Amino acid sequence: MRKIYFLCTGNSCRSQIAEGYGHKLLKDWEVKSAGIETHGLNPRAVQVMAEEEIDISQQKSELIDIDYFNSCDLNITLCGDALDKCPVIPKGVNYEHWDLQDPARAKGTEEVILSEFRKTRELIKERVIELNKKL
Repeated sequence: MRKIYFLCTGNSCRSQIAEGYGHKLLKDWEVKSAGIETHGLNPRAVQVMAEEEIDISQQKSELIDIDYFNSCDLNITLCGDALDKCPVIPKGVNYEHWDLQDPARAKGTEEVILSEFRKTRELIKERVIELNKKL
């Protein structure tokens, strides 16, 4: 089975959402996510994925497993702005970078923040669908 790894800074939002879509859409792949830090699973990420009828509530915020990383067919980083500490991908490793802003940094009312989570969710969904078409 081919392996895909979704990587981000804290493995709390973007990579967790991507892992959720990966489990649903990438049926012939082993799908995992991780970060260079663990920030815990963001409850808003769980909430917006539940709106899509995808339960990510049992996923865990994990540190990058270097053995899994090195054995993957594809590593995808999802860190967006320059303040993020995206994982460094060594030369020769198959990867993509999806430049996505961190919805956990959104400010404002709960509805404004959830709107940012939904925008990020939709961007990730589109990319996973496109990824599934080309794999």
